[in-house]
Amino acid sequence: MEKYLSAMLERGMKKSGALQVTFPSGDVKVFGDGSDPVAKIRLTDTAAVRAAWFDPNLQFAELYMDGRLIVEEGSLYDFMALAKANGAKNFASAGAVTREVGRMIHRKLRRHVLPETAKGNVAHHYDLDKSLFRLFLDTDLQYSCAYYENGDETLEEAQRKKKRHIAAKMLLKPGQRILDIGCGWGGMGIYLAQATGADVTGVTLSEEQHRVANQRAADLGIAHRCRFLLQDYCKVEGQFDRVVSVGMFEHVGPHHFDEYFQTIHKLLTDDGAALIHSIGQAKQNLSDPPFIEKYIFPNGHIPPLSETLPAVEKAKFMVKNIEILTKHYAYRLNEWRKRFHENREEVLKLYDERFFRMWDVYLIASEISFLYGKLTNFQIQLTKRHGEAPRNRNYIQEEEARLAKLEPPL
Repeated sequence: MEKYLSAMLERGMKKSGALQVTFPSGDVKVFGDGSDPVAKIRLTDTAAVRAAWFDPNLQFAELYMDGRLIVEEGSLYDFMALAKANGAKNFASAGAVTREVGRMIHRKLRRHVLPETAKGNVAHHYDLDKSLFRLFLDTDLQYSCAYYENGDETLEEAQRKKKRHIAAKMLLKPGQRILDIGCGWGGMGIYLAQATGADVTGVTLSEEQHRVANQRAADLGIAHRCRFLLQDYCKVEGQFDRVVSVGMFEHVGPHHFDEYFQTIHKLLTDDGAALIHSIGQAKQNLSDPPFIEKYIFPNGHIPPLSETLPAVEKAKFMVKNIEILTKHYAYRLNEWRKRFHENREEVLKLYDERFFRMWDVYLIASEISFLYGKLTNFQIQLTKRHGEAPRNRNYIQEEEARLAKLEPPL
């Protein structure tokens, strides 16, 4: 099998850099043009070679998690960035193509035939011990893209600017009712309640997020106008002046896009506005990354605008503003990973070495996808009528400046 894997790596390493591989037989081969960056890895057994050839998209990560792929020089980041920069699809083998076709078929069946467990998908990730997230997130537990307006912000500053930037686009007025779909640990909803005096209802399917968010609101003395429900957004009743959804649309799935936007349209008053913040990709993919699908976000899907906007139009929304944020997520992920490694011993008290390696792969893969791949973030502002938003965007900066004066020191 070593010759087949060698042929695959030879095809893949066509742009720049060098990858040295030590095979179980003792053979050492170098792939690429020999220039920097350089990474050296070792595969420990013949079965690892076979697995890497048959399913590189998943198995390189799993082999590293299991200690059967060892990075001997450079770092895991160097190795993964080298593969991404050269074009991960170029590493596909005949076995990998067959495996990926099988995944596409299974995903289609799962989405359209088999029953879904949305709460189970959420619990798989967001109901992990809250202590884990506190080891690498900012103090407000923001688990979505930060806004590095100038590029020199701390993580805490960038996450506050993200909340401020979103709030400024929401055209808020005192006393309005706001629905936060996918409220996380409550940070966005609490910011809106404190900064604007609004009445906020957040919904989540994560029992841990629900508990933490309500406790935070109670501790701040705002639980009477900022509450969080353990509820599917589709089952929310009533009308809201504003709807915000940050980092949740990635979990909806294309087969539910119509339902998602039609539900928001139903819940929004006629003069209301909605702001959707999501990871996006440059084009539609038939498959999603198998490692992320299996270990991190089951049934997750990164939506391109080409899939999103038809559902927006079908729901009879007006698109008032779209902003694309590039590389902001990469900066944030880099900071998360630094903090994750700084707290390695604390992570290992909660989970084992394999878990630490799994999350290291997740954080690296995500960062390099924003740096070298085609991932971005988008924010879409929606209204039911033309006249519900100003004729230009000057109001966003003006509102950000006003909100900044109301915020307490970090």
